[in-house]
Amino acid sequence: MSGVIVGTDGSHNSSQALDWAMKEAALHDADLTVVTVNSVPASQWTGQPLTYPGDEEKVEELRKSAQDAVSKAAAALGDKQPKSVTVVAVNGFPAKALIDCSASADLMVVGSRGGGGFGELFLGSVCSQVVHHAKCPVVVIPIGR
Repeated sequence: MSGVIVGTDGSHNSSQALDWAMKEAALHDADLTVVTVNSVPASQWTGQPLTYPGDEEKVEELRKSAQDAVSKAAAALGDKQPKSVTVVAVNGFPAKALIDCSASADLMVVGSRGGGGFGELFLGSVCSQVVHHAKCPVVVIPIGR
């Protein structure tokens, strides 16, 4: 996944990150990959993601939602578009999925915080982990930008 990768969870801040990433990818005629993750629990024994019945349907809902957000952002851009846009939706741990994607990316874009319940935090837990462990440069889009 070379090019620009953006993580999205459907929150307002991740929508702003998607808009910024779309513009940046278009500016550099780069590929854009939009990654959304259905957060699942970890197995007590292995630490690996546990999926349950209904998780695949949730992944498909997230993929459709992310695709709708991409269409909306693309319409706002007009003629200048990224080279290509791919939407990836998976079950797993959001931070780990983004960090794994960063290994082959030129740039990772994340919102400073997503839909978690601690609104007073400047950086959300996923953003913080990505910033500290990504294998490529990371752009953090602050709330309200």
